[in-house]
Amino acid sequence: MPVFRSVFQIVLATAAIIISSQSAQAQGLDPENTLHLQLKCGKVVIKLRPDVAPKHVTQIKALTRRGFYDGIIFHRVIEGFMAQTGDPTGTGTGGSDLPDIPAEFNNVAFHRGVVGMARSSSPNSANSQFFIMFKEGRFLDGKYTAWGQVISGMTCVDKINKGEPPANPDKIIKMQVAADAQ
Repeated sequence: MPVFRSVFQIVLATAAIIISSQSAQAQGLDPENTLHLQLKCGKVVIKLRPDVAPKHVTQIKALTRRGFYDGIIFHRVIEGFMAQTGDPTGTGTGGSDLPDIPAEFNNVAFHRGVVGMARSSSPNSANSQFFIMFKEGRFLDGKYTAWGQVISGMTCVDKINKGEPPANPDKIIKMQVAADAQ
């Protein structure tokens, strides 16, 4: 029975990956520029914007493919503003071993579902931390790099535990580039 269960789980996982990739293509999305963010509530689909932030998208995809974001908590979640993650220390001060990214400020307005890169006071200090907007925050326009847009699963983002830091922080279960699910 255990062997059957293992084979069955492998078949189910493979089917889920194929369906996930096909769903990105069915929605007219480029699987190479689509992220799947698995949260406890379900899947969040993010359309990447290499047209406005190519260096940021490249870094996010590189870290995603390394499994960097898997298991990382949302360490700063402000009701009515945004949910921030991407710090392996969970403190808001950490990052990856990759170099920081120069700012790619663009004309994307920070409204509900926009994904932007967190940084320190230096415009060129973005590394691995990012945030997802709960609602409009136009005061960020031109000051932070927008690199993606949630196209489905925003109701799951809304359910992320709030706090700075949250008492019981939610985490990214798995983050994957849709093309890798094929």
